[in-house]
Amino acid sequence: MTNAIVIGAGHNGLTCAAYLARAGKKVLCLEAAAEPGGMAAMHRFADNFKLPGLALTSHPLSKKICADLKLHQHGYQPGAAMQTIVLDADGKHLRVDVNSISGSNLSAADRQAYPEFIDQYQSFAKALRPFFDRQPPRLKDMDWVDKKTLIKFGWNVRFGLGRESMYDFMRVAASNIYDVLNDTFDDQQLKSYLAVNAIMGSSIGPRTPGSVLTWLHRLQGALNGPLAMHASDKSNLIAALQRSALASGAVIRCNSKVSRILIKDDRAIGVELEDGETILSDLVVSSADPRTTFLGLVGAPKLDAMFANRVSQIRGSGTTAKLNIALNSLPKINAVDEQQMSSRFIIAPSMRYIEQAFNHSKYGEYSERPVLEFTFPTLQNSQLAPSGQHILSINVAYAPYDLKGGWPQQKELFAQQLISQLAEFIPNLESLLVDYELLTPVDIEAQYHATQGHWHHAELSIHQSLMMRPVYGAAQYDTPVDNLFLCGAGSHPGGDLSGMPGHNAAKRVLETGAGK
Repeated sequence: MTNAIVIGAGHNGLTCAAYLARAGKKVLCLEAAAEPGGMAAMHRFADNFKLPGLALTSHPLSKKICADLKLHQHGYQPGAAMQTIVLDADGKHLRVDVNSISGSNLSAADRQAYPEFIDQYQSFAKALRPFFDRQPPRLKDMDWVDKKTLIKFGWNVRFGLGRESMYDFMRVAASNIYDVLNDTFDDQQLKSYLAVNAIMGSSIGPRTPGSVLTWLHRLQGALNGPLAMHASDKSNLIAALQRSALASGAVIRCNSKVSRILIKDDRAIGVELEDGETILSDLVVSSADPRTTFLGLVGAPKLDAMFANRVSQIRGSGTTAKLNIALNSLPKINAVDEQQMSSRFIIAPSMRYIEQAFNHSKYGEYSERPVLEFTFPTLQNSQLAPSGQHILSINVAYAPYDLKGGWPQQKELFAQQLISQLAEFIPNLESLLVDYELLTPVDIEAQYHATQGHWHHAELSIHQSLMMRPVYGAAQYDTPVDNLFLCGAGSHPGGDLSGMPGHNAAKRVLETGAGK
């Protein structure tokens, strides 16, 4: 009999499986797709073109996870630091490197304020670190571990930040990024660059309360190292995690979609696969999103009615689409040198532009002028496309899951609109175009089994973060069902390629002694 079944072999599922296997458990990791990786698995489109799913860029995993799972020994290479270029219609682009910014429109005041601002917010992110690399503390019936986490956080805020920074942190933590950036900078492109980092992948705009918190969440990754393109095939994160899990004794089965979590006497005892196969286990850990796990795999009738209602109310409707374009050669971007083409590019000239793009999604419309974030992953890994050809990979905000009138009638129109918008900055784009595909949130839901196609399985809003993620009663990875745990992006601390939900969940499982 298996000690532990992990549902899903995305990066969090693999991280959890590797930790549990290293602790001596007999782990079976079940993946619905043909290969591991979840939203970062290799995705094929057009003819002989492929790329790592929805993963565009990523920060390195924490040193602790890398050391614990020996990821570097298994081939993990985070990638070279990349520049970000915010494109300007007149060619006056803003360029942001790891430690510097440059642009013809930048004032001396903004140049001076930027490093100080980044240092301050990275210190805020460090202060929050005790909440990210362990289970969130309960606010009721706290044990010593909960108290220790809060004490460490309080110490970091009071003594790590100092009095003045502590007051600043308390003032902005629940605020919106729009006001914070307007209070600090004049340059519209610089403010837009920072705002895009806060909103991409979430259903929020710069003016949304709590958008500072989503940026601080993004900065947790930056504490581990600089942003890099996520494009490697043989030595990427997923491959390294898979090798680590297998080396520790875990078994990974692909093409094995779980249709039901088996419950007996309010206790998880295994799973049933889509083909009818039953697999018994001492415990089950799900990296599927919380709504799928509880309402789909467990079933509302097996849950307390109040808890089931809380799960059904989880806010997490995707508003980010992915456009993949196959090109017969590398295009040219206005006023960008060829050696800078391996950068991350942003089309969003101002925060007002971003907010106006977001406004459309509130009414079930796709944006007339969306926010675009894109890279050319083939510049890091030429094996992703036929020789001499390239891929343009674009994140698109905003494209609502519940589109008024439906996606089947408007998907092609939106794709053409996006290509035309890109062509304003890449004049020879359409002449080089071989093929393309647009993945709307509806497509993302169908392909990656994420409810409503949300990247993070649930919004990273204030009421769905930390000790309230995903909902009260399932915020410390264990659930109302004995021996059933969560380890996916819908659990604390949330999305991005961090592995922290998988790490924290495995630690929680081992601490509770579940399944013995």
